Amino acid sequence: MAGKKVLIVYAHQEPRSFNGSLKDVAVAELSRQGCTVTVSDLYAMDFEPRATRKDITGALSRPESFSYSVEAYEACKKRSLTSDIIAEQKKVQEADLVMFQFPLYWFSVPAILKGWMDRVLCQGFAFDIPGFYDDSLLKGKLAILSLTTGGTADMYRKTGASGDFRYFLWPLQHGTLHFCGFKVLAPHISFAPEFASEEERREMVASWAQRLKTIWKEEPIPCSPPWYFGQ
Repeated sequence: MAGKKVLIVYAHQEPRSFNGSLKDVAVAELSRQGCTVTVSDLYAMDFEPRATRKDITGALSRPESFSYSVEAYEACKKRSLTSDIIAEQKKVQEADLVMFQFPLYWFSVPAILKGWMDRVLCQGFAFDIPGFYDDSLLKGKLAILSLTTGGTADMYRKTGASGDFRYFLWPLQHGTLHFCGFKVLAPHISFAPEFASEEERREMVASWAQRLKTIWKEEPIPCSPPWYFGQ
C-alpha cells in the first residue's frame, strides 16, 4: 500500500538461498505497491548478536554489579546505547510492518536474529513495566514471520514427529512480538524447500508474492494461548 513503511529483518548467509528469494520477492512486491522497504541483512551487516556492556556508551548506572537489562533500560532513556542498536530501533520505529525472514533453527530463530531481538527490543524502547502486550510501546505496528523449515508439513502437524507448528511460534509471536505490542499476522511457513523440486520452490515463492498483494487487508491472529494450543 502506497505510503506504508516496511522493515525486513533478514537472517540468512547466502543471497542466492531460498530465504534470499523470499526476501527479494517481498522487496519487489511491496515496492511495486508503493511501500518504502528497508532491509536489515544481519549477516551482511555482521550484526553483533551478543548483549554485553559494550552496548552502553555512557557511564553505567550500577557499575558495582552489571545487569544488562537495567543498564540497557537506563541507556535507552539517555540515548546512550551503541549506534547499531539505535539505528535498528529507528528502523523499527518508522515501520508500519516488520517482517522477519529466516530459516528455522532448533524450533527458533538463528542466533544472529535472536541477538537482534535481545539487543534492539529493549525495555524503554519496545516495552516497559508496566506497559507490555496490548499496552506495550510498539502497539499499532504489524509483524509477520516468514520462515523455512527442514522438516515437511506432515512433521509439523499435531500428530507429527515435531508437533503442531504453532507450538514453536508461541515464544516468538506471543512472548516476543505480542509482548512488545505488535499485532501479529499469520505466519508464512515454507516447509522443506530443500526437498522440493525446482517447480515446487518456484510455486512457494509465487504463493508468498501472491499473499503480499493483499497483506494490508489481513486481520491479525488472536495472539492468545488458544490459537497456539487449542481450547
